[in-house]
Amino acid sequence: MAEVYDIIIFGGGISGFSTAMRLQAKGFKTLVLEAHGQLGGCSGFFTKKGFSFDVGATTLVDFVPGGVGGNFFKDIGLELPKGEYLDYVAWLPDRQITLYRDHNKWHKERLEKIGASSAHLKFWKLMDKVTDVFWNASRKNIKLPIANLKDLIVAINSIGIRNLHLTKHINHTILDVLKEFKLENDKPLTGLLAILVEDTVHSTLDKAPFINAALGTTIRGAGLMRAEGGMKKYWELVSAHYLKAGGTIKRGTKVLNFCRTGNSWEVSTNKGIYKARKVISSLPIDLTSQIAPANITIKLKKHIEKNEAHKGSAIVLFLGVKDSVVSNQPLTHHQLLQDYNKSLGNGNNMFISVSAKGDVYSAPAGYRSVMISTHCEIAEWQNLSEKEYKDKKKAIGEVLLLYAKRVYPKIDEEPIVYEIGTPRTYEIYTGRINGSVGGFKQTLSNSNQNAIPNDIGIKDFWLVGDNTWPGLGTVAGLISSRVVADLVF
Repeated sequence: MAEVYDIIIFGGGISGFSTAMRLQAKGFKTLVLEAHGQLGGCSGFFTKKGFSFDVGATTLVDFVPGGVGGNFFKDIGLELPKGEYLDYVAWLPDRQITLYRDHNKWHKERLEKIGASSAHLKFWKLMDKVTDVFWNASRKNIKLPIANLKDLIVAINSIGIRNLHLTKHINHTILDVLKEFKLENDKPLTGLLAILVEDTVHSTLDKAPFINAALGTTIRGAGLMRAEGGMKKYWELVSAHYLKAGGTIKRGTKVLNFCRTGNSWEVSTNKGIYKARKVISSLPIDLTSQIAPANITIKLKKHIEKNEAHKGSAIVLFLGVKDSVVSNQPLTHHQLLQDYNKSLGNGNNMFISVSAKGDVYSAPAGYRSVMISTHCEIAEWQNLSEKEYKDKKKAIGEVLLLYAKRVYPKIDEEPIVYEIGTPRTYEIYTGRINGSVGGFKQTLSNSNQNAIPNDIGIKDFWLVGDNTWPGLGTVAGLISSRVVADLVF
């Protein structure tokens, strides 16, 4: 007879596993089913020749006492992971801007490097107010979309009555706000905001909801950190704690289908059948729909169709290099925009993350792990012959390496590891259809009050993860896990 769990969670990425940890800490008997051979999902890692590389998320956001990450670790009874809190440099076509964690330094830097006109001052004043209010709300129990009176009361209390006037921006894009201050043609400002918006809400200035974009562009002030040992050590830390708390992980266990049987769910996998009173899926909704019973598939259909055009993917170049290759820069993280006038992606907006000097969990002594990532459209990688795919993969790797030489002129000298990840790579290792990663590109029509709800109206079943509010990223995954853990019992 199959063992019956209180809750089964599909997927061991940041959202699913964090949900499992929260519920296990509350005393429930939980099981995580992960199709891959290791935890992580799109916040995962791989190892090669003694190097450990982060795949997808390379930084943890708001992992400070009182922050979203800090509160999560407090809730599960675990100390925050050790790591390097980061300033980083934005390399625009005509200038460099340091994005400081320290608010006073950042306020000075943005005025000196971008502009200090009255319009700039007013814009930044609004940005600061919005981010202060809504970061604070995100650290409380706010939940979107609002489904009932309780949700509304919690939202009002989280935002604060005196700040409710800021919610008028919920139907504005960040471009709308820039136009209010006549700053839409300010190349350095819009260039900086554009690359930050693409990386954090996977969108563009003309489509990204202003409040979401404001939060996304200020993540460095919320405690941007690279964990010691990268995501590999992070997953070792949290999985050990979860197992010690009595949780169960089944790796290499792919959910084939699940259905309701009486008062419980029966979950069929490639390694047998599991039963639970409740089920939470952290898989993307298109994958969830493929394995779900008809009543769930019907509920998800409209959301899948609505967001089909809002998917995207990424390309990553992984390098294992000598310390000397990256020693010319004091900071280890850099974001590069090559051309103000070209569309973003494929190297025109790329993020470089380098492991800290002496971090022997990430690289052998005397070496560093380097990850260079950029966004791309899925369609660009579809219907290619094997030769076309290999040529395209080789070409984009060369482009990213060339652009990275702006920061590290010796970056191409004798790499010990040289690997390129594409949408096809993500599809193989995460199971995401066509390698779609990063949730959905956020727009006014699919975010916040229009986001996919965690509760779609099916008894004892919930969604969690980057397809639901608040979207992609480590901090969003933790918020989503908090919302669902509170809904379950």
